[in-house]
Amino acid sequence: MNATRTANVLPAEEAGDGDRDAFIRHAQNRVIERIREDVEAARSTIVAVGEIGEGLACHVRQGKYTATLDFGPGMGGNSEGPSPGFHARAAVCGCVAMGVKMLAAREGLAFRKVTVTVETDFDDAALFGLSPSTAAPTETRVAIAIESDEEEARIRALVDRALEMDPWYLALRDAQRVRPALSVSPGP
Repeated sequence: MNATRTANVLPAEEAGDGDRDAFIRHAQNRVIERIREDVEAARSTIVAVGEIGEGLACHVRQGKYTATLDFGPGMGGNSEGPSPGFHARAAVCGCVAMGVKMLAAREGLAFRKVTVTVETDFDDAALFGLSPSTAAPTETRVAIAIESDEEEARIRALVDRALEMDPWYLALRDAQRVRPALSVSPGP
C-alpha cells in the first residue's frame, strides 16, 4: 500500500462512486482532527491580487491559480473572461454545493447530485450613478436541488447546518467589515 492510502480509502483519482464519499469523509475527518488539536491555527488570511493594464481585463492571481475577468464590448471590454459577477455567483454556487456534499459524505448520506442555482437582481442604473439605489444586488436567491433517496427531513436539516458553516453563502448573507486601502504612485 502506498503512503497516500490509509484504512481502505482510495486516493481521489482512483475512488469509484461509492468509494468517493468514503474518500471525502476520510479527508474531512482528518482536517477536523487537525483543527481540534489547535483551533487557533485554523485562522487564515488568503490574498488574491488583481491587476488591469490597458483595457478592462483584470488578471487575478491567488497562489498558483489565475483567472481573467472582463466585460463584453458593450461595456468597453474584450470578453477575455467572464465578468466579476460571474465569479461571485460561481463562488456561491461552488461553495454551497461543495459544503452540502462534504457534510453529507461526512454524515453518511448518499447524494447523487447537488445542484445550486444563484439568481441575482440588480439596478444597473446605480452602477453608473444614475439611480439613488445601491449598486449592490437588490436580492439574491440560492436554490439547492438534491438527488437522493435519503429522507427529506434529514436532507433539509443537513442543508440548514451546511449553510450555517458555508463561508461564501454567509459572506453573501451577512454584513461584514470591508476596509478599503488606497496607495498612489507616480508612473514610470
